Amino acid sequence: MRVGITGVGAHLPEHEVTTTELQDRIGRLPRGLLARLTGIERRRFAADGEYASTLGLHAARAALDAAGARPGDVDLLLFASASRDMVEPATAHILQDALGSRAHALDVTNACNSFVNGIDLARSMILAGRARRALVVTGETPSRVMRPRVAGLAEARRAFAGYTFGDAGAAVVVEPVERGGIIDVDTATHSEHWTVGGIPGGGSRHPRGEEHTYFTGDGHRLRGVFETIGAGILDRVRERTGMAYTDYARILVHQVTLPYLERFIEVTGVPKDRLDITVTSFGNMASATLGVQLSRTFPQLIAGDRVLFIGLGGGVSMMTMVWERS
Repeated sequence: MRVGITGVGAHLPEHEVTTTELQDRIGRLPRGLLARLTGIERRRFAADGEYASTLGLHAARAALDAAGARPGDVDLLLFASASRDMVEPATAHILQDALGSRAHALDVTNACNSFVNGIDLARSMILAGRARRALVVTGETPSRVMRPRVAGLAEARRAFAGYTFGDAGAAVVVEPVERGGIIDVDTATHSEHWTVGGIPGGGSRHPRGEEHTYFTGDGHRLRGVFETIGAGILDRVRERTGMAYTDYARILVHQVTLPYLERFIEVTGVPKDRLDITVTSFGNMASATLGVQLSRTFPQLIAGDRVLFIGLGGGVSMMTMVWERS
């Protein structure tokens, strides 16, 4: 059996915030610093009353329409996202209630690799005979974990990675296909680096306290880890598939900042003309990044075109997926 992606959807909130506006809110930083260090010009923020499930719902409806399917046709719904509406219950149930489906529903969470992990899990469950048609959805609202103001440069350094974020939703329908589909998946996990960044609050370590609700991280250290492990996993993909970068119609890469992406291109040799650069206009959309890129790419693909997904996530993990349009 072959399993592939048959429908794609994405949703961007209407509210746009420029990096200049964001820095003015934060205060106490040299003017223009965020724009210079990140290369991000603007991003979208969810409005009051919009949540992770809200962004995911819009994307889910678009993906179902693209696949010619209805909510009742789905028997597995995965909300695969770093963001969620609340700690409990799973956001998948909140989304499912709004969507009107009756599928087996659960959350999949692995930082910025959540969405690609969700696609891989959906494929695996279909191959195992546990599902027939899956809907994988992400709704990312990392703007809600930005520190609203900083008291000085030291605090700004700890909070800096959070100021790269933008909000978005994405979704795909995953089901059996006659040809093509997902033909290769690989992962590289280095959990010894889990302390490099994250949101410490909301769990059993720090169940309460506003200070623990903000994203903090060491972006320089995180980039160093990815540079070390990135080339190895991409070498393995080339060896297994026999495919060079030029064999892909598109290469979708998780994007944190523009300098980070340029360094990734330099280290790995990924050709820039195969990329869809979204970070300058939408920021770091966490796990929705690859889904938004796929939605922009999908209409231009024809049967037989292949796409390489390259995911980077805190924890630390890296993930690749090769997909051929049916």
